[in-house]
Amino acid sequence: MKRIDVRRTLALLAAASMLAVVSTAAPAAEFKIGFVNGERLLREAAPAKRAQAKLEKEFASRQVDLQKLEKQVQTLQTSLDKDGATMAESERRNKERDLANMTRDLQRSQREFREDLNLRKNEELASMQERANKVIQHIAVDEKVDLIVQEQLIYAIPRIDITERVIKA
Repeated sequence: MKRIDVRRTLALLAAASMLAVVSTAAPAAEFKIGFVNGERLLREAAPAKRAQAKLEKEFASRQVDLQKLEKQVQTLQTSLDKDGATMAESERRNKERDLANMTRDLQRSQREFREDLNLRKNEELASMQERANKVIQHIAVDEKVDLIVQEQLIYAIPRIDITERVIKA
């Protein structure tokens, strides 16, 4: 995480340095700068909303299956807690073994679910980012923008924020 922040900071410093060098070389030249709020873009853009709905639909049945398995584990645990003291030793051991197996299966299924969901989210995010970059480049060329920043930013005046145009495009 820190490595990414350092890279972002270095990229912003490099961009600022390049602007400073260019501005001293050609003081009469006017520079056009744009800013894109990537977080807002991924939250509000129609393709991002469609991707989120697609993921929810894709993983809904697995989520339901996990909830059913969780309920079975809880029911068996409750049964053991309630009746374990009065059960025959062999019956109690069998239920404890069943509970351990079900718990292990549940944990494995939850881990696989999270991994698969994260993988799909990353795929969708990469697709969205690629599409957004093309739109941003198109806007930059059409409007003759010298620099567009999309990384984390401390402050940007609303005049240079082109996020809304990217979302609409």
